[in-house]
Amino acid sequence: MDLAVSLSPTEATGELCEALGVSRATLHRVLNPPEMPAEAPVVVRVSPRALSLNERENVISILNSEEFCDKAPPQIYSSLLDAGRYLASISTMYRLLRARDEVRERRNQVSHPVYARPELMAVKPNEVWSWDITKLRGAIRGDYYCLYVILDLFSRYVVGWTLQSGESQDIAGELISQTCEKQRIESKQLTIHADRGSAMTSKTVAELMMDLGIKKSHSRPHVPNDNPYSEAQFKTMKYRPEYPDRFGSIEEARAFCVSFFAWYNTEHHHSGIAMLTPESVHYGRWGGVIATRTRVLMAAQADHPERFVKGFSSPQAPPNAVWINPPQV
Repeated sequence: MDLAVSLSPTEATGELCEALGVSRATLHRVLNPPEMPAEAPVVVRVSPRALSLNERENVISILNSEEFCDKAPPQIYSSLLDAGRYLASISTMYRLLRARDEVRERRNQVSHPVYARPELMAVKPNEVWSWDITKLRGAIRGDYYCLYVILDLFSRYVVGWTLQSGESQDIAGELISQTCEKQRIESKQLTIHADRGSAMTSKTVAELMMDLGIKKSHSRPHVPNDNPYSEAQFKTMKYRPEYPDRFGSIEEARAFCVSFFAWYNTEHHHSGIAMLTPESVHYGRWGGVIATRTRVLMAAQADHPERFVKGFSSPQAPPNAVWINPPQV
């Protein structure tokens, strides 16, 4: 006879507990799990102060209306109060806008054009010029003189300058025209780079450059590094020990400029062009200067070779190319 049939329920339970190694209470809990209570319904409580659906839609409609779509909630709130209307609090307006992902700058914004990054390369003199205007302080507070300077990018040679009592597109055009004539610039030979001052971007200067076959280039707005060579030249001038805090007259300022630019072009050993003078590089005389420096160094090494522990080092030549914003790799 089968064992399961011959045993009573109590005996069968005892046999099963012994076989499983558990107590009767454990087996009972496993075979008879407690019933899970039914989940309580979620009750959404609405504040009696909350706006109704129609009221919320009305507030959103007014916030996004043509009259108020470009105003912030505090402005709308105040305007409605002045007109004798109250829709909701400022915080409620923000909350309704936030729920619709509309919390942002609501006013119309100026769309600025995208300006190209100027990339200019000069491999010889009179290929790229840079020009700018700086102000020199006069004797009276608020009195300034305008110094116009045109600089050759490759040689750092100041090819033209003028000092005037004010900034003018006609003065700028005349300086560019005279300097091009002096340097014998041919059509399509030259690019002139400048920032975006009123004289630089004037119609008079633009038409003149077009007539002369000159390509124009401009810095990006608020990017001073786009015109670094003119800025560096102005800094060299204003850091000279003889540069005064103020000039007593425009004649005194012109006399200073005559002296300074003569020194800058013919005597100043410029770090950007291998410590050569701008004049020697601009007019191709730097080869003789390098040869002289080489002979002097060779003679010094022959006299005292022990002092040249790294051997003979030839003097540097000016760079083969000069860039404004070289291409980004």
